[in-house]
Amino acid sequence: MNLASSWQFWAMLSAVFAALTAIFAKVGIENINSDLATFIRTVVILVTLALILYATGAYRSPEPISPRTWVFLVLSGLATGASWICYFRALKIGNAGQVAPIDKLSVVLVAVFGVAFLGEKLTALNWAGVALIAVGALFVAF
Repeated sequence: MNLASSWQFWAMLSAVFAALTAIFAKVGIENINSDLATFIRTVVILVTLALILYATGAYRSPEPISPRTWVFLVLSGLATGASWICYFRALKIGNAGQVAPIDKLSVVLVAVFGVAFLGEKLTALNWAGVALIAVGALFVAF
């Protein structure tokens, strides 16, 4: 199997970059307002993604994108923005090693929301893992 087509590979990279995000952000927000820090981060992400789209030729006109897709991408963007604002405010006040595990309770919420709203199925073993993630995050945070 090609590593670049493995969801596990990309998920692991996501975890690594999320960890780096917490560490870099904690240092970066020491002397500025957390909302300004979130804005700067967002601009960097926007420019980086624009460059990636340009370099790979992946940009396409938005016309073929359905209204339903637009609605859910906008909602996702709003949720992301709210998450980032809250995350940076929490980092400004708390320790990265305590804030990040609470933030990662999103893993638990994704499992619950996936079952509740997307009709996804989890086995007893999957639920045990979700419970362990929740307990582990709380142990690390408190």
